[in-house]
Order: sequence, then structure tokens, then C-alpha cells
Amino acid sequence: MKVGFIGFGNMAQALADGLVATGALEPAQIGACARDWAKLQRNTESRGFRAFDDAAGVAGFADMVVVAVKPYQVESVLAPVKELLAGKIVVSVAAGLTFDKYEEILAPGTHHLSTVPNTPVAVGEGIVVCERRHSLSDAEWQAVRELFSHVGLVMSVDTPLLGLAGTICGCGPAFVAMFIEAMADVAVKHGIARADAYRMVSQMVVGTGKLQLATGQHPGVMKDAVCSPGGTTIVGVAELERQRFRGAVIDAVDAIQNKK
Repeated sequence: MKVGFIGFGNMAQALADGLVATGALEPAQIGACARDWAKLQRNTESRGFRAFDDAAGVAGFADMVVVAVKPYQVESVLAPVKELLAGKIVVSVAAGLTFDKYEEILAPGTHHLSTVPNTPVAVGEGIVVCERRHSLSDAEWQAVRELFSHVGLVMSVDTPLLGLAGTICGCGPAFVAMFIEAMADVAVKHGIARADAYRMVSQMVVGTGKLQLATGQHPGVMKDAVCSPGGTTIVGVAELERQRFRGAVIDAVDAIQNKK
């Protein structure tokens, strides 16, 4: 399968890098177009991807076209090529644009799917949340799901929940990065070298997530397993509770949802 990106910003590059890094695709199977030609060349040539002048070039090259421009640009960018996309698998990573909107934008009968991936797909540890409502055939859906499973967990949600899933999975890495930075700062404060601090904290986060996925344990059970009576961890947990750690996370997500 050849995959073409209309728009090649951070999210598109993360997906492309992940597909190559995990062996799902070869660099020659990936192409892209973008408004800034010089920047596009820098971002494609170094990776061995193909650069195209416009969306028509991408549509002619690819079996699956990933729409990765800003949401407000989607309609104007796709209008000149919607007939070319009618025979392709069209996958959107443009936040907020769901099935009904693409039914208006694309030519009748075009097979399309809206998704919300996150940046850890670049290293094969991401998540791709898909809108449950789509117009792909069974074979096309299986092909897309298999391809994206190389770069992370693939999940489907109902349309009203796609935006929330995007907030949790797309904004969450920023929150986790802040947590990593804070934990590393305190490690440095108490004498651990900065590079070592980042490595140990990041691995702790990765390991905790993988442990939960592997066991299916409730996070509270995992927390309790580390909190011995009268021990050190429960002291830290109690302080986080006093500082509204969980409440602050909930408030952050609520603030994003209320902004929309």
C-alpha cells in the first residue's frame, strides 16, 4: 500500500515516521505535499519520502490518502481533487471533522474514515482513535486497522466521543511530558544527572502504562500495590491528593472541552 499525506506537519510526520520505523511501510511507499515546498523537501528527502507539488500528485500516487491539513483548510484543499479521491481510501487526521462533514466535502461514494492519532505513533507506541461511523468497505477497514496497529493501539468510538478522545489522547502527551519534566527536576534537585533523570522517569512512565495494558488492572490497584502501610509512597500520594493532583488533571480536560 502507498500512503500519501496532504499536509505534512508534525502529526503527519509522526505517522509516517512510525510506519517506517515499525517496518509497516518502506520510505518509497510514502509521499506528501504541503504549502511550503522548501520545508516539504527538507522533511521528505531526508527520510526517503516522495514530495509532490500538490494534492493531485498525492492522489495519483497513493492508495490511501491522509488528510493532514488544518481543519479550516480541509474543504478548500480537497475541493480541486475530490474526484481523484473518489477511488481512494481517505483517512482524516484533521481534528473536529467527522463523517457528516466529509460527506459534504468529498464526492459521493468516497470511502473515508476520521481518526485522531497522537504523536507517540512516531515510535510505535501511540494510539489512533477512529470514528466508528465510516464508509470504508470491510476489507478497507481491516487494511487500515492493520496498518495503524503497527504504530499503536487502534480504537473506535462513537462520533460524539471522538473530540473527547482526541483531547485525552492528543493533549495528554503534553500533560505527561510536564509530569516527566517535574519528576526529572526533583531528581536533579536531589543529585541525579539531568540525562539520567529523564531516562529513568520516561521509562517509569512507559513501564507503568505497559503494565496496566498487559494486566488490565485498575490504576487504583496498581497504586495500592506500591503503597506499603506507613511507607514512603503513601506519603507522596497523600501530598499529591492535598495538592489536588487528580482534580487538576480533570479540570484541565474540562477546560479544553469547554473551549470547543
